[in-house]
Amino acid sequence: MGLPPPAPLLLGLLLLLGVLRPRWGDLVFIPAFIRMTGPAVSASLVGGTEDVTVSLALLQDKEGLLPTPACGALTNETGDWSLTVTPSVSALDVTVRLKRGLQGCSANETDPFSEPPCIVQTLLVSASHNSSCLAHLLIRVEIYANSSLARNASENVTVIPNQVYQPLGPCPCNLTAGACDVRCCCDQECSSDLTGLFREACFTGVFGGDVNPLFDQLCSAQGAPEAPGWFPFLCVQSPLANSPFLGYFYHGSVSSRPQASAEVYLHTDLRDFSDFGYKQGDPIMTVDKAYFTIPQVSLAGQCLQNAPVAFLQNFDVQCATRLEVSQERDGIINAKIKNGVLGGIVTPRVTYEEATDPDKFITRTETLLSNGSAPRNVNVEEHYIFRWNNNTISEISVKIIRVAINAHQKGIMTQRFTVKFLSYNSGDEKEFSGNPGYQLGKPVRALNANRVNNVTTLHLWQSAGRGLCTSATFKPILFGENALSGCLLEVGTSENCTQLRENAVELLDSLIQATHVAMRGNSNYNDPSDGWVEIIRADAPDTDTGADPSVSVNGVCTDIPARLHVRILSSDAGAVEGITQQEILGIETRLSLVNWQFQCGLTCEDKADLFPVSASVQFIKIPAQLPRPPTRFQINFTEYDCNRNEVCWPQLLYPVTRYYQGEPYSQCVAKGLLLVSFFMLAVFLSSPWARTCQV
Repeated sequence: MGLPPPAPLLLGLLLLLGVLRPRWGDLVFIPAFIRMTGPAVSASLVGGTEDVTVSLALLQDKEGLLPTPACGALTNETGDWSLTVTPSVSALDVTVRLKRGLQGCSANETDPFSEPPCIVQTLLVSASHNSSCLAHLLIRVEIYANSSLARNASENVTVIPNQVYQPLGPCPCNLTAGACDVRCCCDQECSSDLTGLFREACFTGVFGGDVNPLFDQLCSAQGAPEAPGWFPFLCVQSPLANSPFLGYFYHGSVSSRPQASAEVYLHTDLRDFSDFGYKQGDPIMTVDKAYFTIPQVSLAGQCLQNAPVAFLQNFDVQCATRLEVSQERDGIINAKIKNGVLGGIVTPRVTYEEATDPDKFITRTETLLSNGSAPRNVNVEEHYIFRWNNNTISEISVKIIRVAINAHQKGIMTQRFTVKFLSYNSGDEKEFSGNPGYQLGKPVRALNANRVNNVTTLHLWQSAGRGLCTSATFKPILFGENALSGCLLEVGTSENCTQLRENAVELLDSLIQATHVAMRGNSNYNDPSDGWVEIIRADAPDTDTGADPSVSVNGVCTDIPARLHVRILSSDAGAVEGITQQEILGIETRLSLVNWQFQCGLTCEDKADLFPVSASVQFIKIPAQLPRPPTRFQINFTEYDCNRNEVCWPQLLYPVTRYYQGEPYSQCVAKGLLLVSFFMLAVFLSSPWARTCQV
């Protein structure tokens, strides 16, 4: 069965829709036209539905033109179609359903849409009162043989194997679905004629379909070229099923639905060592053998709701969530966390506060009409403080700031989550950034020698909402992390260039209110001579042109400070137990000037313009760390290069070399000598030496 020509069919549809408009204006089908590709469709008849009769008819189109509908003799049973009408509130729900199956249709399994549809018909649903047509619904039916109606669901089940026990896919070069990929000879969608065009240039290796190749260490591959002479002594006897690509695309367990609680359960057996103390970076565990989780931001900028909290790693993140899909996080109240001692448990101490300014966290709000539904609370800020003692957790305190909203309110909510690890005997206001050297990611400690204000760090902007400087908050400058931030300064039409210049300077100076910066992470605030360096404030370029700086030339303000550059010099100052200690040697701030003009279009209305200001931080390590030149051995014997081969002979004794920093060098040497003594003792007590002693 072929489709009618498109132009006459479109003309017929337009003509019919013109005839099918509502007669009284108070009764209409929603929608008025449906393209049907499945076994059933539904629509709603709204308006005055009292004493209204709904019926179904099959229209016969001739040369693409549909006849003028009539409401004379219409029935609910029209051949293979049935009509069901269900009353609802001030409307009628109309359902048209196909009564038979598609067993008589022939289907092409390889190309489901290459043939014309199996059923092509036009149905008309009419609403009438006393044989007078009031509204019409036009249904265009196009059902293909290979649709889900043509066969049972159990006949088309795809079994997905467990990727843990599978190598790569059967054909990695098959990149296009439903089409033949050139030079991919394993593509099942390529016919024999197409494959013959590029059979001599097929992709080779794993990408071409050889997903289980012989790996280099296999003994059966000893005939490979460039095999070393010692290969037969150190090769591996392994079956071909044990491929090195086994589980290459396996990414771990997949959860069926997101967990709303403050912990996520593991789907695999976990080797939990938290009973013997935490180490830096270890995930914090609960008594239910699950990770203690708090929403965090990934490297891609997405908000992960079930991200584990690592021991001794602070973070401060913000997540934007829609109110209608946000979930309440009340699991923290009943959470029981392992403290690092066998059988030890610590329960968080939770305090609640109400937000003073809800509009700061919720934007683009929209409240739907509800029938007396009770309001609900959402958490906008969660602040966690972990007290640690050696490798254990002694106390957990949580402060939750929440907002009461309507149960059906919509909008964007910005949530903030902070985690801070503090020593059990330290205060909150003077936290170390390292001991003695700085740790990466810790705030840069600052001091104001004039004692004008209690400044403890340097800041950058953290914009929110429209990005205005008046609503921006501060975030600390973190050691070793280059950063760039900015905001928008509102400038009124009544301000002159001098006032704009003063406002910009005041705004940029608010970031650096200190006079000194700590060289080390544990410098004493009460002793300015204990490793504090003065901040060098470079003067702005001399741009004196002899003109009055308060007067603009042709509407242009010159020499406006727009950017603050902060350069921090750091270096390695030694090592403590094999861990490199870094310190700050100097810091410089410099302002960049720009020329700016008020943008007001044809007429300058009484509204503010926006002037962008920014600040950048750059860490420079001195002296410059040049790459180590390759040795003559690495140049001549590339097969022994650790960066090019899987076998690395120079690292055979890696634990006793200077490159290993997991333990102090003295302990590594002592353990190495102990192993050598055990080996010598075993050799001395072996059978050849025993016979010599007996003789």
